[in-house]
Amino acid sequence: MVPRQRHAIEKYWASFIRAASPAPDAATARYQAWSFGNTSDMADRLGDLVRRGVKTATATLVWSLEVGDEPYPAVGEYSIILDGNGLPMCIIQTTSLKVLPFDEVDDEHAYLEGEGDRSLGYWRKAHWSFFGEECRRIGKEPTAKMPVLCERFTLVRQ
Repeated sequence: MVPRQRHAIEKYWASFIRAASPAPDAATARYQAWSFGNTSDMADRLGDLVRRGVKTATATLVWSLEVGDEPYPAVGEYSIILDGNGLPMCIIQTTSLKVLPFDEVDDEHAYLEGEGDRSLGYWRKAHWSFFGEECRRIGKEPTAKMPVLCERFTLVRQ
């Protein structure tokens, strides 16, 4: 992350803390800054779905978390969602986390992710491809039972 991005993120967070009601405790509130997907286009597209209130859930391959590629989220934690240029788009707060095998992710979660036609079929096709790339990158074989972290969140700042 370049200094310009870090400065923009810190400024965005400070502005959120000042304006939020009730305001999170600035000394103890945790946040992460990250973007969706693995391309700048995907970051922009999925971040926009969040900002518009369409996307209220996401899924992460647990194996990627285990190799340290991404920090493990926590319920109550805030996330600053970044666009494809690494700049803040909005802030979400994690409301629930559940680990499920890939083939047990349900229709409701697929719908809440807000992608494509919001169907489980679309979710499985898109995420099998995305998680398959992740698996190859970290030396794992994708399976129907690969662990998926299903996260739900609330948009707290647009």
